[in-house]
Amino acid sequence: MKRLHDQNTVERNFKPGDMVLLYNSRLRLFPGKLKSRWSGPFRVVEVFPSGAVEIATENDSRTFRVNGQRLKLYVGMSGPKEVSELHLTEPQRSS
Repeated sequence: MKRLHDQNTVERNFKPGDMVLLYNSRLRLFPGKLKSRWSGPFRVVEVFPSGAVEIATENDSRTFRVNGQRLKLYVGMSGPKEVSELHLTEPQRSS
């Protein structure tokens, strides 16, 4: 049974300073079609050998420990994206 469970888990290696998102499992009680089940981002403070991870809010006002399986790396915007304009014109029609 344990072997079957371990096959489906993804090993995640977090380092202190990484930005992560936290899975909110209680959101299933109040489902929202477009509501994200991930909250954050949070900063990783410490990683424990047991798989627990200590995370802090962005402004470091609060820290707490969570299971590492409830976290995923945060891939945020690295900078402003370039936007290019495309001008469309009507095709010329032959009569």
